Amino acid sequence: MRVVLINTGTELLLGDVQDAHLAFIAREIFPLGLRIAEQRTVPDGPAIRDALLHAFSHADLLFVTGGLGPTTDDITREIVAELLGLELIPDPQVIAAITERLSKRRIRMTDRIPRQARVPAGAQVLPNENGTAPGLYLRANVNPALQSPHLFVLPGPPRELQPIFRESVMSILPEIVQTPSTIERKLYKIADRGESVIEQAIGEKILAIPGIELGYCARPGEVEVRVIGEADAVEKADQIIRSELGLSIFSTSNENLEQVVVRLLTERKETLALAESCTGGLLADRITDVPGASAVFAAGYIPYANEAKIDICKVDPALIEQHGAVSEPVAKAMAEGARARARSTYALATTGIAGPGGGSPEKPVGTVFVALAATGRETIVKKFFFPSDRETFKELTAQVGLDLLRKKMMSGQ
Repeated sequence: MRVVLINTGTELLLGDVQDAHLAFIAREIFPLGLRIAEQRTVPDGPAIRDALLHAFSHADLLFVTGGLGPTTDDITREIVAELLGLELIPDPQVIAAITERLSKRRIRMTDRIPRQARVPAGAQVLPNENGTAPGLYLRANVNPALQSPHLFVLPGPPRELQPIFRESVMSILPEIVQTPSTIERKLYKIADRGESVIEQAIGEKILAIPGIELGYCARPGEVEVRVIGEADAVEKADQIIRSELGLSIFSTSNENLEQVVVRLLTERKETLALAESCTGGLLADRITDVPGASAVFAAGYIPYANEAKIDICKVDPALIEQHGAVSEPVAKAMAEGARARARSTYALATTGIAGPGGGSPEKPVGTVFVALAATGRETIVKKFFFPSDRETFKELTAQVGLDLLRKKMMSGQ
C-alpha cells in the first residue's frame, strides 16, 4: 500500500515552523505494516491542488495536514471537495462543538469560524477535542466518477493532529490495511558513543543477518539505532546490540533521556537538585518538561557569576582563586553545595566555557566539568571537551549530565 504525506503551509517552507508530522505519523502507522513512501511540503494556495492531483494518481493512502482553519489562506477543505466533485455541507454537530468550545473560552464567534464546520459530502468527521477544525476521512473513490485514494485531512497544529490521529485515524486504518504485518521494528537510543563507534561495534554483525534493515540517526549527545525485519531477524539483532552496547542504551522506546531520569528517580523515591553555570537552566528546563517531575525535582540554581557560586552553592572563594571557576574542584563544590542546600539525594553541577571567547591554552573554548554529588557517596567529576557553538555546547553538556546520573542510578552504587 503506497502511503503519501502532504504537509501544507507557507510557514513550513519559510522555516518559521518545523514539521513535526512526518516522524509522528511514520511511527504510528509502522505497526500496521505501513511506511511513508513520499512526503511533499507545499505552500498555501494553488500548489495544494497540484500536489493533491499528483498524489491521487499514485497513492493508495494519503494524509494531508494543515489548511483547515478559519482564515483566508486555509483552503485545503475547499480544494479537496472541488477535486473530488463533492458538495461542502455544514455539519450541525461540528457547529455545536465549535460554539461550545468558544463559549467556554469566552471567545467571540467571527463570521469565518463556522466555515470550519463545512464537510464534503460522504466524509467522516474526526472530532477535534483540542481545536475548532475537525479532521476528515474520505474513503477511496468516495465519488465513483473519480479515482482517489483513502484520504485523511488533518489539522496542522501537532497538539490537535496527534490526538485525532491516535483516537480516530488509528481506529480506521486497520479496516483499510486488513492484512496484518509480520515486520517488526526496534529502536535503541544510545548515549555517550558516537555514530561511527556504534557502527563499528554492531554494523557488520547485524548486516550479516539475512533480511535485516539497519539505520542510524545522530543527534547532539545521542544516537538512535533502528532495526527492521522479520521477528527472528530482529531478535538476533537485538541480542547483538544489547551485548555490544549494554548500559549505553538508555531507551528502547520513544523516551528521551530526561524522561528516563525522572522515571528512575520516581521509582527509587529519590530527588535531584541542579547547579547550572554554563548550561544556564537547560537541565532544569528538560527535567520540568516531564510530567511528574515535581515529585523528584527539588531545586534548580543558576550560579552564573562567581559571586553566585560562592553565595548559593557555598563554594570556597579560594577554590575559584586557585583553580578558576571552570575546574574540577569548583564543579565538585557546586554539586555538593547544591545537594546540601536542597537536601536532595543527588545534585548535578555544570561549569564550562561555551565561547566564542573566554578560553585559554589550558582551558580552550568547549571545556566543561560536570559533577554529580550523591548522599553518602563520593562525588563524581567528569571533564569533557565540546568545541562547538553555544547552543550545541549546552545541549551536549546537559546530555552528558543526565546520562551520568542515569548510569549512577542504574549501577546501584
